[in-house]
Amino acid sequence: MEWYTSSEALLALLTLTIMEIVLGIDNIVFISIQTDKLPEHQQKKGRLLGLAFALVTRILLLLSINWVLTLTKPLFNISDWFGLSGNWAERLSISGRDLILFLGGLFLIYKSIVEIYNMLEGESKLKVGSKLSFVQTIIQIGLLDIVFGLDSVITAVGMATHVEVMIIAIIIAMIVMVFSINGISNFVNKHPSVKVLALSFLLLIAVSLIAESIDEPIAKGYIYFSMGFSMFVVSLVIRLKPQTNTN
Repeated sequence: MEWYTSSEALLALLTLTIMEIVLGIDNIVFISIQTDKLPEHQQKKGRLLGLAFALVTRILLLLSINWVLTLTKPLFNISDWFGLSGNWAERLSISGRDLILFLGGLFLIYKSIVEIYNMLEGESKLKVGSKLSFVQTIIQIGLLDIVFGLDSVITAVGMATHVEVMIIAIIIAMIVMVFSINGISNFVNKHPSVKVLALSFLLLIAVSLIAESIDEPIAKGYIYFSMGFSMFVVSLVIRLKPQTNTN
């Protein structure tokens, strides 16, 4: 029986598509903030290339799924260096996936803190770091795409058995993101309060990546609920601000 005639496979396709869209929020926020530094005529191109790189990365990871699964096998155990045992021996068993998530989390923390610092200091102050070129911006987006993609692909493997289902779910999610990224990016970069919230969201995601790398995962439902509620409050503040100014 073909996979597209199976109700189980179609349900997995729907579930994976929703999951990829939700997880893609991380990518959209990071891409929005990174491309905002580019000249205006390059911003849309940068966003589309960032999403295209995310799509290609995920598909390549899925097609090399046997290799990806080897990344979950322990490479070394830090507890051996200190003679630890029990729960610590399990938590400190480091795999290739753990290293990628840990380093990606550190990189995301660095980028978020630098952006928040620059916003607080203002344009008149000396900014941390140099202005990135178009190519450098795309490279940084690509590196984070690999980190986010690796996590979502490993999750997808546990939810579906057909690679075709996973690839179609990723493509549908990317199409949704292509049509929404410009609107989201413009909104985030137009309102400083929303941008600070988005950077705080990236910090939270970075901590989540590091926690997951040491087998102490933070439930993503809590993260997205807290950010959704914060976004709701900020949107109310933005809506009420003009009324406050007129009074």
